[in-house]
Amino acid sequence: MNFDLKALTIAAAANEKSDLLVLLVAEPTPAASDPLSSLVALALKHGDLQTEAGKSLSLYHLPAIAARRVLLVGAGDGSAKAVRKALAAVGPALSAPALKRAVVCFSFDVPAPALTAAVQAIADATYVFATTKPSAKPCSLEKVVLGVPSKAASQAAFDRGVALALGQGTTREWANRPANHATPTLLADAAKALAKLPGIECKIHGPAEVAKLGMGAFLAVAQGSAEPLRLIELHYQGGAKGDAPVALVGKGITFDTGGISLKPSAEMDEMKFDMGGAASVLGVFRALAELRPAINVVGLIPACENMPDGRAVKPGDVVTSMSGQTIEILNTDAEGRLVLCDALTYVARFKPRAVVDIATLTGACVVALGGLRSGLFSNNEELALALQNAGEEAQDLCWRMPLDDDYAEGLKSNFADMGNVAGRAGGAVTAAKFLQRFVGDMAWAHLDIAGTAWKGGAAKGSTGRPVGLLVHYLLEAAKSAPVAAKAVKGDKAGKTVKAAKPVKPVKAAKLPAAADTTAAVAKTITPAAGAPDAATDTLL
Repeated sequence: MNFDLKALTIAAAANEKSDLLVLLVAEPTPAASDPLSSLVALALKHGDLQTEAGKSLSLYHLPAIAARRVLLVGAGDGSAKAVRKALAAVGPALSAPALKRAVVCFSFDVPAPALTAAVQAIADATYVFATTKPSAKPCSLEKVVLGVPSKAASQAAFDRGVALALGQGTTREWANRPANHATPTLLADAAKALAKLPGIECKIHGPAEVAKLGMGAFLAVAQGSAEPLRLIELHYQGGAKGDAPVALVGKGITFDTGGISLKPSAEMDEMKFDMGGAASVLGVFRALAELRPAINVVGLIPACENMPDGRAVKPGDVVTSMSGQTIEILNTDAEGRLVLCDALTYVARFKPRAVVDIATLTGACVVALGGLRSGLFSNNEELALALQNAGEEAQDLCWRMPLDDDYAEGLKSNFADMGNVAGRAGGAVTAAKFLQRFVGDMAWAHLDIAGTAWKGGAAKGSTGRPVGLLVHYLLEAAKSAPVAAKAVKGDKAGKTVKAAKPVKPVKAAKLPAAADTTAAVAKTITPAAGAPDAATDTLL
């Protein structure tokens, strides 16, 4: 689908030929005397239309209006949240058969975040997964024109929306694929394809290279699967050659059976989504190729399956991580932290200014936060605040969780430097405390997206989160000098950094698939009897 941006008044929108005209109406309502504005005023007067976000009035073949169908849609206060809700409500109309061209016009001076959200919401509403479903009917919509009062004032926000839709579409595509269509090797091929885009390079490490690096924890998880592991390394070069990069580390468990600590069979099919962190890294790099911000970014994806064959790692086994620390594997279903800990050790060689890992790590985080917010853990106040602000701006919300040292007490082991799980209580926090042992003094944040990366039930599928949060964070970070920040103690903030070059705008692009950054519904977690970390067993 193609998106286009055009300067349109309400009167001009009435003359735009299309199959569907969507007019978003917010408070205060338009007061002009053109036919479309008069229609809005009349519908509001008689109560047939309300400005509450999502309320709509459908009309057909109106005199003096070129569009075949007209939808008047309430957009509340015109905020990003309200606009997203409004367009989500009329999603079925946007994906209706025989709809080729649509115009979405704003009756108000649209704020930049609201326009960005509008593009994402339209892409989401028209998304169809067809890779392994030939019977799926693709959306017939070919072009959407966004009508705004001023094109020049809205161009940057529009470009951001298009890039985010492309990135989230990439994430949804790979997360939605069945595990046999998204193996570690295929995931590596997807990364190689991204390297054909401007500013992106890719390097793939196989089992021999990973063994040479001493990644004993990563190797232990992968050893039970016939599918060979892949360590995927992506580089986006938008800043100066010597600038310290931001590093993104995505958990890439392409299918998680739980290993010897086998998961319950109910809903195990959803463990194809356990590479949601990896898919989000791919999506972020897709967006970076469009936006071309002045920043350097490293993406690292440890990808493998967690399977229970005769070679699989066993509860009680002790492995040596790349850092040299030994780990007693008390629960093989706590595998995500094992692949991430070696990746976090590896990424330190790039001397990053900040490290963010993204993982569908714990069911405990779903219990704590449901499907609305991702869990955020960080050893750096400045980084944590930047990520929280980016989440608010992107409507891709997160919530800061504690990292008190006392939470790590349960990770003590009689036979290794640490165990890979603690008790059931505070499982999301103890998982983060485990990862923290491998970041040293790097400025680090951990996003637990177990509740937000996908939806279950009738709406089962990837949400494309947290691509929006991460891209907004990187665009803001691009405005700051690349100072390599260190972890801070107590309430001390990180270093103050100076401004750099602004983000370069891009032209409208064609979207192969849409994206969804709406909040995922909370998933029900049924603890496995007798498991050492039962609250997290279904999602690790």
